[in-house]
Formats: sequence, structure tokens, C-alpha cells
Amino acid sequence: MNILITRPLMESEDLISKLFSMGHKIVHLPTLKISPAPNISIDTKEFDAFIFTSANSVRNLNLSNEDKKIFCFCVGAMTERVTRKLGFSNTISAGGSVLALKNLIMNSNIINKNSKLAYFCSDHISYDLEKDLKSEGFKIKKIINYFSEKINNLSNESKSLIQAYPPNLIFIYSSRSAESFIEIVKNYSLYPLMTESKVMCISKKVKKVFELEGWKKIEIFNPGDEILKLEQ
Repeated sequence: MNILITRPLMESEDLISKLFSMGHKIVHLPTLKISPAPNISIDTKEFDAFIFTSANSVRNLNLSNEDKKIFCFCVGAMTERVTRKLGFSNTISAGGSVLALKNLIMNSNIINKNSKLAYFCSDHISYDLEKDLKSEGFKIKKIINYFSEKINNLSNESKSLIQAYPPNLIFIYSSRSAESFIEIVKNYSLYPLMTESKVMCISKKVKKVFELEGWKKIEIFNPGDEILKLEQ
């Protein structure tokens, strides 16, 4: 099977390696460029818990006082793995969506509404977690610790790979990534190569981006379930 992966290499290297070992043809086409926010340094002692909505929010963490015992709420299993790799020992994972993360926080017995929460995220968010939790009475500070920039260009090598191996499956991990991918497809006239492609979207919001553009073969998946989806 021909599979197109749109996540940055740092986030998808393990998945690409597993898929390749299973005999699949892989085209890696990152749609977002991630860069750290400058001059962001956080004192762990100022907060009772951290909230991470992506692995990038963990990777771009800059702490002035590293208390790795602080409790960490993670949006999904991949984010929790990265958090654990950085040495944080008290972590819990939601089901892969920010809505599930919100419910996890609201129903947690680890914190209460007097707890001070630090919410780390990108400059572009698809769900206003800070606003929702504040409306529920939580004390939360949103900290933008990384930026995401759309990638709209396509190298000749990547275009040749797509032409040689038109994707059967395309994995998309955010609405912003979906927008960038669609722009690439339009700019380089790639849609005729993808009429039989099935687009795997991380959420209903991502799926909606493709529906509005007239794409037909669209499904929703949970991050970490890519291989399970292939087996199905």
C-alpha cells in the first residue's frame, strides 16, 4: 500500500519505520514547520499542573526550574510518551482529542479550581481550551511556546514520489495541516493522482476541511491507531 504521512519527521519517524518494515511504500510530505517561541521560560513552582495538547508543546518546553514531579495532563498517548521521555513521572493521557482532555481535567481528583494550570500550545489552536476551562472556574494560563508555519512548496523529489506511488492512504493530524496539504495539491495539480486516496483525519474538524473541498473518501482515526486502521 502507498501511504502519505504529513507529520514532521521528528513526530513520525517511528511510524514511518514500522510501516516501511511492513512492506508499505511511504511518502513523507510534512505540511507544517515547527519552531520554538523565543524567550519563553517557565518556573515549574508557579504551577500545580501542566497541560500539553501536542507532542510539540512538550518538545518546546523551556523550564527555569525543572520539577519533573509536577502533574501533566496529555492530550494523547504519543504526547504522554514524549512527556515521559523528558523525565516527567506524573502523567495521564486523554483519548487523543482536546475535548477528551478537557473532560479529563474537569473530572480529575488531582487538581481543583484553586489549582494553577499552565496550558502549553501553538500560536494556532483549533479548540479554545483556555476559554472553556476558565468558564468552568479553573485558573489557567495559556502559554504559546511554539509556532507552526504552513509549508506550501513541494520539492521535485517529493512530487516524483507521489507520481510514482499515488497514495492509497493519507494521514492528516490537524486542520492547519489539512489546509496546507490541500494548498499543495492545488498548487501542483496533484488531485488527479489522489481521486482514489482515502484521507485519514484526526478529528471531525479536520474532516470538515476536506468535505468543504469536495473530497469524498474521508475517515476519522485516533493518533497511534494508524497501523490498526491499516489492519482493518
